[in-house]
Amino acid sequence: MLKGKEEEIEFSKGLAGIIAATSELTFIDGQEGFLIYRGIPIESMAENSTFEETTYFLIFGKLPNKGELDDFTNEIKEYRKLTSKEIDWIKNFPKEGHPMDALRICVSYMGMEEPPPPGEKETIEGFTKCGKKIIARLPSLVAAFDRARNGREILQPDDTLNHAANFLYMLHGKKPDEQSAKVLDVALILHADHGMNASTFSTYVTSSTLSDMYNSIATGIGTLKGPLHGGANERVVAMLKEIGSTEAVEEFMMKALEEKKKIMGFGHRVYKAYDPRAKILKEYAKKLTGREDSVLVDTAIKVEEVMMRELSEKGIYPNVDFYSGFAYKAIGIPTDLFTPIFAMSRVSGWVGHVIEYRAKNRIFRPRAAYIGPENVKYTPIEERN
Repeated sequence: MLKGKEEEIEFSKGLAGIIAATSELTFIDGQEGFLIYRGIPIESMAENSTFEETTYFLIFGKLPNKGELDDFTNEIKEYRKLTSKEIDWIKNFPKEGHPMDALRICVSYMGMEEPPPPGEKETIEGFTKCGKKIIARLPSLVAAFDRARNGREILQPDDTLNHAANFLYMLHGKKPDEQSAKVLDVALILHADHGMNASTFSTYVTSSTLSDMYNSIATGIGTLKGPLHGGANERVVAMLKEIGSTEAVEEFMMKALEEKKKIMGFGHRVYKAYDPRAKILKEYAKKLTGREDSVLVDTAIKVEEVMMRELSEKGIYPNVDFYSGFAYKAIGIPTDLFTPIFAMSRVSGWVGHVIEYRAKNRIFRPRAAYIGPENVKYTPIEERN
């Protein structure tokens, strides 16, 4: 049925539960609470891998040997350098602008400044090269925008540092301690891919028209900006700050639950068990106690205790956003950069999915059921009220 009343039409609002593609990248079991990248459990990736290796794995479908990883890492280091034109652009962005808007604009600009050669444009190799450039450059662009809006000098990358550590260096102007770099590296691994989420799907749709990699990733960034997708960890930090202390948790939470308010960082469209990414980040977050914002860690752990006591039987558990926000806060990352960091990570999955789908491409063209009126008489403009 393609027209009629909404209640009479069978359809999946928001495409919930609809399988739109096949993929070898990621599998999620929401009932049991586990996540795998190309067959490897996320716990193993977080413990043993690095973001660079995880990115290679997602894109190319195999764990690299040492030579392959070294070559890939060196290529990423080369691509992460900012051009003089990018720096000029960033310096002239509105200082009050949202970092995600700046990031989206920069990716589009990259596509204009560094287009692939005509003969390379439509090949998987050319497509992959563009993806690697975007993956490499996003952290540099995020850090540059933050420094520019705060009147600080924009820094070029330090080639002695890995992806995560270099971002913290470019953001703060000093090499990070080992623990901070490790926490960010693990967070990037955990966020690198998560199946057919909203932003990944939007990159599929754009790429399926045979648009280029830059436009596909810019689409993903625009989708991720929405608070229903990428901004939840910012609101977790706001909630924890509002609570203020561990002593205030019980009263705050019970009142919120009584009033049926949404508790940020709990529940997930996919997971009906404990989000495995949250378990990992929780342990790393505990290691950050004793820092400036460690009160957030203590408060968060108490919030989880109350929520598990009250709602775990209903399948409501912490998700990855609950622990990522204050982990970022504890290593000195401004709150409005949380979502750009999400993009810095998820771009690996976006690129991997776009390349995978491009090899068996078919344009997305769903249909909508019409529920409007029929046979309406056209009224001339002079007769309209």
